[in-house]
Amino acid sequence: MKTIFFIILLFGFWACDADSDKYPKAENAFDAGREFIDGCLKGNFTKAAFYMVNDEENNKHLLQIKNDYQVKTALQKEQYHEASIVVNQDEAVSDSLHIVNYMNSYDKIARKIKVVLRNGAWQVDFKYTFNGNL
Repeated sequence: MKTIFFIILLFGFWACDADSDKYPKAENAFDAGREFIDGCLKGNFTKAAFYMVNDEENNKHLLQIKNDYQVKTALQKEQYHEASIVVNQDEAVSDSLHIVNYMNSYDKIARKIKVVLRNGAWQVDFKYTFNGNL
């Protein structure tokens, strides 16, 4: 039983380490926001999660976006995948907080995300998109 637990634990560390090798750390707020949005547009929610603050509410919202994406038609998924990110504004609220107002070239709906600097890493605090609280 201890061996199985150790193997599962080891696999978990390996999987986390694999993500850090797969996705580069964001150099700034703009990069973190762009990579998060790109992951969502392309249906790569593992990538989006890498650039997102890992908490229960953010994970819930990302899961909902993932579920919504999965029921789209193949044509819609392709159009989102091919869409460009259009940044309307990147507002630096402080040294550690940016609000990125963007849309994509497919559905052209304006959206906002909050990007925060936490423990030396820029990450999207996705819940802001839904509740608007800084």
